[in-house]
Amino acid sequence: MHSLPTSSFYELLRRNPGRWAFLLIVVGFLLRLWFVASGQLGLVQDEAQYWDWTRSLQLTYYSKGPLIAWIIRACTLVLGDTELGVRMGAILGAAVFPGLVWLFVGVLWKRPVMALLAVFLITVSPLFQALGILMTTDNPFVICWTLCMIALYAASTTDDDGRDRGLWPYALLALAYGMGILAKYTMLGLAGLAVVYGLLLHRQGALPRGFWPRLGAALFVGACLGFLPTLIWNMQNDFVGYKHVLHLIGVSGAAAKSSFRLSRVPEYIGSQLGFALPWWFALVVVAGWRAAWQAWRPTATNSNGSTPAEAALTLPQSALLAVFFWPMTLFFLAWSFHTKVLANWNTVSFVAASLLCAHELDRLLRRGVSLRAWTWLKTGAWASVGLMFFLHLHQLFPIPPSLNPAHRLKGWEDLGRHMREVADTRFADPSRVFFMSDVYDITAELAFYVPGQPRAYCLWWDGRRMNQYDLWGGPKDKLGWDAVLVLRGDSPGVPPIATEMFDRVAGPYRHVASFRGKPVRSFYYYLCMGYNGLWPKRDTGAF
Repeated sequence: MHSLPTSSFYELLRRNPGRWAFLLIVVGFLLRLWFVASGQLGLVQDEAQYWDWTRSLQLTYYSKGPLIAWIIRACTLVLGDTELGVRMGAILGAAVFPGLVWLFVGVLWKRPVMALLAVFLITVSPLFQALGILMTTDNPFVICWTLCMIALYAASTTDDDGRDRGLWPYALLALAYGMGILAKYTMLGLAGLAVVYGLLLHRQGALPRGFWPRLGAALFVGACLGFLPTLIWNMQNDFVGYKHVLHLIGVSGAAAKSSFRLSRVPEYIGSQLGFALPWWFALVVVAGWRAAWQAWRPTATNSNGSTPAEAALTLPQSALLAVFFWPMTLFFLAWSFHTKVLANWNTVSFVAASLLCAHELDRLLRRGVSLRAWTWLKTGAWASVGLMFFLHLHQLFPIPPSLNPAHRLKGWEDLGRHMREVADTRFADPSRVFFMSDVYDITAELAFYVPGQPRAYCLWWDGRRMNQYDLWGGPKDKLGWDAVLVLRGDSPGVPPIATEMFDRVAGPYRHVASFRGKPVRSFYYYLCMGYNGLWPKRDTGAF
């Protein structure tokens, strides 16, 4: 049954889809810029650590590739070592990503309404909102992944005149693939997806001549570009980066001993639904199933690459979206039965998911739906917009700390300022005081938020997991200095090794860090006098 509201709305979208998409991108950019510039959320632990990496640029780092540090360094050279400087890469990247989606779907696929709907879904998605604020490795990773999808599609299809597109898609694929590896090792899996995509088109005789050797060459060049720097660095550092990845994904270490666990699965599924919003994820599953079926059993209406925008997805489009959504999604779901899978590991599958959902919405709006279905679609859209504004403006609402997930991420600026006051008032020579912790997150936050941004150090003890600070070592040039040791609020005991490193250790002292006048979290700290040059060497613990 067709409904007039649906038809009228669809016609509205068709009038100026490019203008609406541009407006959405600008509104999202301005919201993120305001959120960061207004200081509503200080740097989270990983952001502070990535910023600290920029002070020692390397081929790669213990837990991640070097691209994140390069981007932050470029932005802070312009905007200074500030929260806005650190996060500007995320703010800009979150505008580039939907822009690429518009070029991909609206221009290359010639489906402007679908492209507009995809931009809308990206704008209101909690996942992509977070990536547009927090400067993490997933932000450049998503951009590189999207560029690879564009390049792969362009390489496997012909232009409007039926001619081969030449070598530029393969050059773009090699560059984006290599840069993606420099962002995150997960990018290596794209090579397998590219092969599966090619095989689906090959079985239907839909590949242009020379596709396979060119694809192989592009992936090889990209792998060399992205993987060689990490390989060289790991060879110089006992392959600790690779050991860390294997431990993290449950291939080595204690997690490898457990082959089947149900306890982690509900948490993982819940995080994925939260990323996409349940009402949109349902459409993703429906569209994903249809795309997979069309890719495997193409019909005459979708077997070529020149189908009008009003028709079903073409074979290359169906195959691309199915291959870039289902394998990653199902793999990490299955892996969650084995070990803890972090919510963001499956981030890049939401690129294809956004396009799948947009196509399903395009199909529903174009054909018309019942009044009840139209009401549900409007409710979902308004709920998504409301949630987007709430996430950006939540600081203005009196949310109890126990219900605010961002509450535990605040208070770092106050901690840094207080530790500087401690150094200035509790020691004879404040200029000869350094700061340290026993975990990387506090260490990184001290490095960023202590006024003057001094080098901070991460003390190893009690077999904790290794981090980048362990590779840099201790304060070799600070013999005879004093120090402030900061521990978590649930760790009041002084590390035994600290008493061996200093002539005298006083404490513990407790400090409750605050954010805009409200207490948020507590810390313990110790005053350590007379550093004797001993720094514990990491010889046990996890990767």
